[in-house]
Amino acid sequence: MTTGTPPPPAPRRSRARTFIPLAVAAWAVLEIWLLTVVADVVGGFTVLLLLIGGVVLGAVVMKSAGRRAFRNLTETLQRMPGQPGAADASPAAPSGSKGNGLLMLGGLLIMIPGFISDVAGLLLLVPPVRATLGRRAEKSLERRMRAATPGSLSDAFQQARIHRPDGKIVQGEVIRETDRHPDENPRPPLTP
Repeated sequence: MTTGTPPPPAPRRSRARTFIPLAVAAWAVLEIWLLTVVADVVGGFTVLLLLIGGVVLGAVVMKSAGRRAFRNLTETLQRMPGQPGAADASPAAPSGSKGNGLLMLGGLLIMIPGFISDVAGLLLLVPPVRATLGRRAEKSLERRMRAATPGSLSDAFQQARIHRPDGKIVQGEVIRETDRHPDENPRPPLTP
């Protein structure tokens, strides 16, 4: 007879963790099937050229979006208060700074071999589609942030540490400079 505590119940698996792998597998099968169908119609060499063109176009889109994002970041940092030549007003977002992440995602989708991902990536290159998706993503993020419990980032790390599955806790003591007596000599530096 044991007197130990019973094991904790297994956490419930979320729907996303169940359906995302199935959706990715179905997408891959559909992409391969579509590639074979198109290759039968127009020829394998043409499909190969289309796939290579998609990789090149996706790389160009990602590179230009990355450069634009870096340029916008540089302009924003140069307008920060305290920088030479910066205005005292708060920095405004540079024009055209919206949608760089979605442009990069579009470029990545174009680079992935397959026609369905190419169509999705090309749709993300259309400015009205990108703006609509950006607004929806922003609203979803705001809704999730409002629903989140208040607390700091350190609270989140503390909760993650406490709820580790192995339950390991490292005991320790924090010694601050203010806790040291003034008559104590400082510790010598550590040398290898």
